[in-house]
Amino acid sequence: MGTPGTELERLVDIMRRLRAPDGCPWDREQTLGTLRPYLLEEAFEVLDEMDRVTEGGPWHPLCEELGDLLFQIVFHAQLAAERGEFTMADVSRAISDKLTRRHPHVFGEQRVDGSEQVLANWAKLKAEERKKKTGSEGSVLDGVPSAAPALLRAERLTEKASRIGFDWPDLAGVRGKLAEELVELDEAIASGDRAAIEHELGDVLFSLANLARFVKTPAEDALRLASLRFTRRFQHIEAALRAEGVPFGGATLEHMERHWQAAKSQEKSLPPPTLPRAPLSTLRLGVVDLEAQAAFWTPLAALLGWIIPAPAPADEARYESGSIRLVFQRAKTAATGATLTLEAPSEHAVALIRRQVERTSPGAVLEAGAGRMTFRDPAGLVWEYTTQPG
Repeated sequence: MGTPGTELERLVDIMRRLRAPDGCPWDREQTLGTLRPYLLEEAFEVLDEMDRVTEGGPWHPLCEELGDLLFQIVFHAQLAAERGEFTMADVSRAISDKLTRRHPHVFGEQRVDGSEQVLANWAKLKAEERKKKTGSEGSVLDGVPSAAPALLRAERLTEKASRIGFDWPDLAGVRGKLAEELVELDEAIASGDRAAIEHELGDVLFSLANLARFVKTPAEDALRLASLRFTRRFQHIEAALRAEGVPFGGATLEHMERHWQAAKSQEKSLPPPTLPRAPLSTLRLGVVDLEAQAAFWTPLAALLGWIIPAPAPADEARYESGSIRLVFQRAKTAATGATLTLEAPSEHAVALIRRQVERTSPGAVLEAGAGRMTFRDPAGLVWEYTTQPG
């Protein structure tokens, strides 16, 4: 196993080779402008894996996504090096110097009483740095990207303002401000004034972001996880209605609400999903009747808490758990002759899966016992579901 320094040098060398005259045509065509969406995409994929780890998933996929994000940084540094602007070494040196300079309580003689004093000192040091560079201390709010997601930006603005004492003394004040803004929003809604509604709704969202900061629960993370839960639960509703033969748009609100509550109950009873044993990032299997395969696996995936990535090609059905993406592809002949094993977090989970399989496809369960079961899906693929050993 190499050291961080040697592995980073290897990555820089690979990037240099890709951009060489006899390197990769695609890499040679890239510019700062064309790389922008890839940088954003890789950052969001890191966030996705962080969410999965938070829910009990494996860490290794996060390692892979961090590598992809690091590659973007190395790529940008290589573009700058080719123009004689700076190198990856300059990037590393700059951040190392900055961290050393802004942590005098670690690398110097300064002493602090806690993290609040660290943040206050950080703000002062940044102001001193700006004054040396530009002749002005600027604003404590400088440095919050205007292109950042609005909810995240609001939280960061209130955080920076708090570092110089512009903050509520306690949670009650923050919560009271939110209640005040909600009343003003109700008044704006009652007036029907669209501009006033937008204004007051913005104040409510800003107050919520500030409340999130105060209780140390990032609003962007909380909303992203809430969106993930909504996606899983709604896909459970769709799968349940499909299994019942209810046409698209034909269910009542009360009917859908029952399935929504069932999805919430399953979330509480079923522990976080774990990785299948196969050390694969993507498992592709050919199936003849893709529609039947999807009708079988979609409600099962919803029960397991798997994500159904969208959009998917018309000839594929995709299901994702941890670092595994299970892809069924329409084919003239089906993949057969193998038994694939999934690990269950508990015997209760196995029982839930068994009931779902029996309900969706009677007779599909081939064998069942304490903490384990084997079933055949519509494509004829055999799956074993068993509790984790030990």
